[in-house]
Amino acid sequence: MNLWLTAPTDLILLPDEIHVWRIDLDQSESNLQNLAATLSSDETARAERFYFQEHRQRFIAGRGILRTILGCYLSIQPSQVEFNYQHRGKPVLADKFADSGLAFNLSHSQGLGLCAVNCTRQIGVDLEYIRPMSDLETLAKRFFLPREYEMLRSLSPNQQQEIFFRYWTCKEAYLKATGDGLSQLEQVEVSLTPTEPAKLQIAEDWSLFELVPANNYVAAVAVTNFGWHLKCWQY
Repeated sequence: MNLWLTAPTDLILLPDEIHVWRIDLDQSESNLQNLAATLSSDETARAERFYFQEHRQRFIAGRGILRTILGCYLSIQPSQVEFNYQHRGKPVLADKFADSGLAFNLSHSQGLGLCAVNCTRQIGVDLEYIRPMSDLETLAKRFFLPREYEMLRSLSPNQQQEIFFRYWTCKEAYLKATGDGLSQLEQVEVSLTPTEPAKLQIAEDWSLFELVPANNYVAAVAVTNFGWHLKCWQY
């Protein structure tokens, strides 16, 4: 499991660093009120559309904390952070912040969120809670390459779950970085084993980092180029 440290007050993001923030989405009522006050009108409207209170509160926590984190790097108030949205709904910083070079990506599963931040490079993060899946083999056959599917089938049912979600997070982190979306899952080859870390089997230069942010969770960060130093912060 990765070591998640308290971030320093004078937070600096070096050009060769990736900062990954672990976020607890289950916040107290008073924290939620403060976070809700930082959201834009379209985010507030989106929060209101959630049917279940738990989902609404986790959305407010995720968006509010994302704003707080980005505000730290940009030296502005959380409410001053502005987003644009790419064609698949991926949030990016508004054009007015282009000079900062700040790139980020957010993922959440159950009560946990991860935010990955770096300078100027395409970055994607995916987080999954490891849970029993009745259709695991069917999904693997549909979305994984033959070699990946055979690797999965060779394992015990217990191992299959973890390996399935490791494959899934690695592929999705890459697709979130490129903005290509899930329709391309079966075109991204990943090599991994129960004991070896994952690698992207693609032509371009991409780094892939696997993380274990908590028990029964797996995560991955994909970013262009090599030579990165990863820092893990607890929000």
